[in-house]
Order: sequence, then structure tokens, then C-alpha cells
Amino acid sequence: MKLRNVVKISLAAALACGALGLLAGCGSDGAGDAAAGGSSDDKVIKVGASPAPHAEILEQVKDQLAEEGFTLEIQEFSDYVQPNLALSNGELDANYFQHITYLEDFDAERGLDLVSAGGIHFEPLCVYPGKSASFEDLADGAQIAVPNDATNEARALLLLQDQGLIKLKDGAGLTATKNDIVENPKNIEIVEAEAAVLPRTLTDVDLAVINGNYAIGAGLDPSTAIASEEADSEAAEKYVNVIAVRPADKDSEKIQALVKALQSDTVKQYIDSTYDGAVVTTF
Repeated sequence: MKLRNVVKISLAAALACGALGLLAGCGSDGAGDAAAGGSSDDKVIKVGASPAPHAEILEQVKDQLAEEGFTLEIQEFSDYVQPNLALSNGELDANYFQHITYLEDFDAERGLDLVSAGGIHFEPLCVYPGKSASFEDLADGAQIAVPNDATNEARALLLLQDQGLIKLKDGAGLTATKNDIVENPKNIEIVEAEAAVLPRTLTDVDLAVINGNYAIGAGLDPSTAIASEEADSEAAEKYVNVIAVRPADKDSEKIQALVKALQSDTVKQYIDSTYDGAVVTTF
């Protein structure tokens, strides 16, 4: 009886080990398949973007990326803060809404370490007419609205200086604020406002200096602008809109695929034919 019990136990143990070995073998094969094909997360690219033009441009590369095995998911944001925070905390793989100077300033102010994976386009800041139709129509004390974030306000003031409306103190450059205005012959009042609401201020101010994406989103016609930054200006380099990523992801397969798709002739043709100079490719 004892010997018979030992035989039964040994047989049961052998069968159990065989079953475990079979299960382990199946698991091993599955893991190998996953490793060979890559995880599903590696094939999904989550990108935060402003609705226009960034999300619109991203839509143009969905099919190309799909042919390469990637699924592009676009999450739209209406502000300049949340897309960077979402990227930093891992909710996004990349974002596409900002120029390089803003990204660098945001990193410095927030203690983040986001980087550019590639430049795509430049959006010239434009001056749009409001209650006044031209610079010549500006009365003494006229109001001009500008973005209130640091880099874009300086950019707007430099554009107004280029039109001869104001003069900034020497060296103010990209740190300029309205406090740096040293000459203002028409006593122009600079009205600082959130970039996103600038199109809505046009009924209340004489002129407004508006970012390209918000002008497009509001349905403003770029041909009605009375001044804009030149496409070959220093601003085009300093304010190129980029794909922002976490440093560790910059050279990943899916980020490289995203940048390559966006820097394609297809995207260039789309931008040239769609935005009438309000968006200019830089590649």
C-alpha cells in the first residue's frame, strides 16, 4: 500500500509538472511573439494639439502612419499650459502646439525637461484690424491688444516697432514688455490679453496682434491682416512650431515616424494650399 501510494504521488507530480511545463511553454511563446511584434502601446502615438492648425495638420498624416503600423490619437487642447503638463506626466507621447522659444521658457519656469523632436512650421504673428482699418487710421490713445504670455508679447511689440508705432529700449528683445516702450508718439495703449481670446477683442480695440493658430481657429482671413512677421525673418527660426517630447522618447521609433510624416511633401502641399501664408513650413 505504501509503495502503491508513492507511485500514485509520483505520477501525479509528474503530470502536474508536465502541465505546468506546457503552460509555461505557451506563455513563453506568447511573450516571444509580443517581443517580436512590439507591444500595442508602442504602436499608438498620443499627441496633444491645438485645434487649428496643429490638429488639422496631424489629421493629414493619419493614413501614412497607419500604413506603417501606427495609430495616431489626437487630443485637442485650447490652452498653452495643459498640453505640456500632460506630456510631462506621461499622458501623451508628444504634443504639437507651441514654438521652440515658448517650450524652452516653459521648461525653465516649471522645472520640466521637454525637448523638440523636430520643427514643422512657423506661424507669423499678424496685426488684424479692429475698430481701425489701418495704422494710418489710429487716433491718439488707440488701443492695440497683444498676447500676454512673455515670449509672444515681446514678439508682438517687436512687430509693432517694425511698423514704426513704438520704440523699445535697446536690448529689450525677446524679453520686452510694454514697460520697455521708450517712444510712443501716438500714446498707444497696449492691452494685454490671453492669446486665445484675442480674436474676440477685435470689436473692442483698434488693432490686435494675433497668433496664427488662434486667428485660423476664429475664422480670420490672413489676407485681411495689415502686417505680419516675415517668413524669412529671425522670428521664423526662434518661433518654429515643434513636436515636443520627453527626452527619453526623442529617438523612439514612433516619434521618428511621426516627425518624418509631418516633414513630408504631402504636409507641405497641404499647408501651402490651406492657410494662405498664415502657416509656413520650415523643413
